[in-house]
Amino acid sequence: MKSALTKLLPVLFCLLLVPRLPAADEPKLSPLPAPVSNNAVAISHDEGGARIFSFMGIGPKKTWDAITTSTYEMDPGAGKWEEKRPVPGVAGRLAASAIALHDQVFIFGGYVVDAQGGETTVSDLNVFVPVENRYYRGKDIPVPVDDAVVGLYRDRYIFLIGGWSTSTGDAVRNVQIYDTDKDTWMQATPIPGTPVFGHAGAILGDTIVYVDGAYKNPSGPGAKYLASSECWMGKLPNSKKGDITKIVWTKLPPHPGNARYRIAAGAGPLEKKAGRIYFSGGTDNPYNYNGIGYNGQPSEPSPVTFAFNLRTRQWETVSDNTPEPTMDHRGLLVAHRGLVLVGGMEKGQQVTAKVTVVKPAPRK
Repeated sequence: MKSALTKLLPVLFCLLLVPRLPAADEPKLSPLPAPVSNNAVAISHDEGGARIFSFMGIGPKKTWDAITTSTYEMDPGAGKWEEKRPVPGVAGRLAASAIALHDQVFIFGGYVVDAQGGETTVSDLNVFVPVENRYYRGKDIPVPVDDAVVGLYRDRYIFLIGGWSTSTGDAVRNVQIYDTDKDTWMQATPIPGTPVFGHAGAILGDTIVYVDGAYKNPSGPGAKYLASSECWMGKLPNSKKGDITKIVWTKLPPHPGNARYRIAAGAGPLEKKAGRIYFSGGTDNPYNYNGIGYNGQPSEPSPVTFAFNLRTRQWETVSDNTPEPTMDHRGLLVAHRGLVLVGGMEKGQQVTAKVTVVKPAPRK
């Protein structure tokens, strides 16, 4: 009996070590090849494993000619970035939205800036095929938007929620649905609250949640745009026979922290028991692409990270003091290692190449 136990001890010891090995071997995520902010980000989970993508954005000069068409791809298993074919177009874009589905990444809208500072929202839908390092063009967005919220529903339909459009000269209420199978667009129930741009949110299951953003100052004097404190939840049909263009909107109570602009947001389980939509950073002082507020004051990032729990339908504070907070984001990636923020602006409106992982505290 003693002999058998002696033989088993090394095996038991090895088994005890197994859960620790993946974490110990997990590589650090390298900084981007170049600092960039307001870049559209996405994460894919195809058969080849997870991949992180960054498209376009603005460099450290924060001028019209610092806007880039660059595309970067990372294998989180290796932790290194690889430069890919640039996004098509004669100029880079800001405030585009990106989302991955299977082996493709869909890149929607955004705006271009000319040498005189003029801004034009584009209707482009570019689809990136990573394995072939190529793009093809999808059907144009009916109402061109930038600074919109993007979300995926039923692994087929991509929602563009609100955003700014130079075609209307204001933020729009439109909720536009792209059918990836048919390359067609539909219009859904508009957002009921104040039309905003630079808001943040995502879709998880049959639920849309978005918060904040900026809107035109109705009083005229002072800052041209103000931060919105509105938070909304939209319920989509939970049956395949339901009309996906019909959204039931409900106003939510305020989230933790101040109302903010260009928060990083993303959806994912991270935990088996409850899905959450996460929000991190952003600023309470809406600004133009150079990080200077419409009120003339420099904008600074918020250190608050919070989440909406879909099971309890409650807000949760993840951190009141997130290390090295950032703003000017177009998405947050929820991965098994934590909440991944790619680039952005740090304190002092400094454009960064850092890839930051915010780790929520374990739930009891």
